[in-house]
Amino acid sequence: MDNLELGLIGNGSISALIGPLAQMVWSCMPRFDGDPVFCSLLGKPEASRGEFSIEVMDFSRAEQSYIRNTAILVTTLYDEGGGAVEITDFAPRFKQFGRSFYPMMLVRRVRRLAGSPSVRIRLEPAFGYGAEAPDVTFGSNHVRYVSPQLVVRLTTDASIAAVLEQTPFVLDGDVTLILGPDETLSDNPGELGQRFFGATRNYWRDWVRFLGIPFEWQEAVIRAAITIKLAALEDTGAIVAAMTTSLPEAPCSGRNWDYRYCWLRDSYFVVSALNRLSVTRTMERYLHYIINLAAAQRGGGLQPVYGLSGRPDLKEEIVASLPGFGGMGPVRKGNDACRQRQNDVYGAAILSATHMFFDERIEHMGNAGLFAQLESLGELARVAYDKPDAGIWEFRSKEKVHTYSSVMCWVACDRLGRIATKLGLKDRAAYWRGVSEQIHAVICERAWNREMGTFVESFDGNELDASLLLLHELGFLPAGDPRFAGTVAAVERDLKRGDFIFRYTGEDDFGTPTTAFLVCTFWYIDALAALGRIEEARGLFLKLLGCRNSLGLLSEDIDPVSRRLWGNFPQTYSMVGLINSAMRLSKGWEGVF
Repeated sequence: MDNLELGLIGNGSISALIGPLAQMVWSCMPRFDGDPVFCSLLGKPEASRGEFSIEVMDFSRAEQSYIRNTAILVTTLYDEGGGAVEITDFAPRFKQFGRSFYPMMLVRRVRRLAGSPSVRIRLEPAFGYGAEAPDVTFGSNHVRYVSPQLVVRLTTDASIAAVLEQTPFVLDGDVTLILGPDETLSDNPGELGQRFFGATRNYWRDWVRFLGIPFEWQEAVIRAAITIKLAALEDTGAIVAAMTTSLPEAPCSGRNWDYRYCWLRDSYFVVSALNRLSVTRTMERYLHYIINLAAAQRGGGLQPVYGLSGRPDLKEEIVASLPGFGGMGPVRKGNDACRQRQNDVYGAAILSATHMFFDERIEHMGNAGLFAQLESLGELARVAYDKPDAGIWEFRSKEKVHTYSSVMCWVACDRLGRIATKLGLKDRAAYWRGVSEQIHAVICERAWNREMGTFVESFDGNELDASLLLLHELGFLPAGDPRFAGTVAAVERDLKRGDFIFRYTGEDDFGTPTTAFLVCTFWYIDALAALGRIEEARGLFLKLLGCRNSLGLLSEDIDPVSRRLWGNFPQTYSMVGLINSAMRLSKGWEGVF
């Protein structure tokens, strides 16, 4: 693969990225942050192709789409003789025996639509990040792929010899391929695949029916909502930033990072999107994941990023066995951002947890005990707000007193004051109001550049970054404050390239950025809307919708000239930005019917 024309399937346990010719090029097992059993997205591994393909001989063309309102992907492949094959891909997810069923399982159903097409199944998993070819054993209806760490089993009604030897065969009936744990299936693959397909389709359609969506751009919002749901690990509630590692932010830039973890910074925006969509169960599970992280610190500082089970150590390593996307390595496993000091995390955690005290839909509301836990984070924010850190953009070789981090520390204290008021704790409310007012005053003095007429990226500085667009969103400034308008104007002047907003434009550890961070442009759209520049905001939003791939998905970054997508994929932050902007800009339902 050399582009991001990919579809995503998954079930809250595992996921897979599938190319336009039905080639499965990325899937980690036994969960999102596991070993990429299919890894050809990052180049041909040493051990095998690292891919699961279904090829049509004498191939002519392909079509691909999701079944409406589901995470089920359908690819149709045509041959030159008029033959056609339909491949339906999904990961089972539904209710069974009163519980959620989301196994480590991928199902591929292959159906002849026309003619006498000949197909070839090429199943070549790799292990150890592409370094190890598995041992292979087989039986009458299955093939086992064995490594010391993981065993996966293919159960199928296709010819086992055709699978093992990768020989083409004429497709004269339906074929089902079920790849999952090393367990014997009780039913025959065709019947089981049909039953799982129907139940999974019904699950997603029912889930979508209860979404709170805007009147306009419904298809885009629904696809974004499903994508966020697929990024949530059902077991722990954690939501990954993206499904991939090491897709470069820009060509040959070295900006290749592992995003298969949970960043606290993203939590506020993700929770806000889930709240607007009325996805309360996913939101509540995510909030409990965040609160459990905060409780585990026992008064210590929070990391910016954690593993999906809350594991703090995400040691970063270079994976030599994979050459990288388009040969553009390095490939990294783990992320040393976990070791950085990023002071915005306290505000992110408390801001997200605020929903526990004010959203009456939540089953277990926040109480005085939870408030006391959050107060310990608030004290850390009170101390840290004017201290240097790596900042929201995770600079690896320099620290400053970043304005965004300081504002998020203010957010922590401000929201604690509001929570205390809600709980009737008058003394604590007064305390936190006093602290937040003091921090607010210092930020306005140190981060406001009078000569430039804008807030700036760091205390006493003269540079800008896109996080300043959030000053109104976070409640730090009202939309009518001329300082907010001045800051938006400055960002437009210095960070806008074509239709897109860069995070910053100065040099960093890897040189000068050449691609735009997509969520920053959504922040800009929201800022325009807050300033009453609605038509501008709507026009730019429509342009961003046009930047999605053919299946409605967005990555992290975009080239402002070619509009080619770059960076890890699909990027939860970008899909969240789409949802939040759509909710703000859509016309209402009133008067439609």
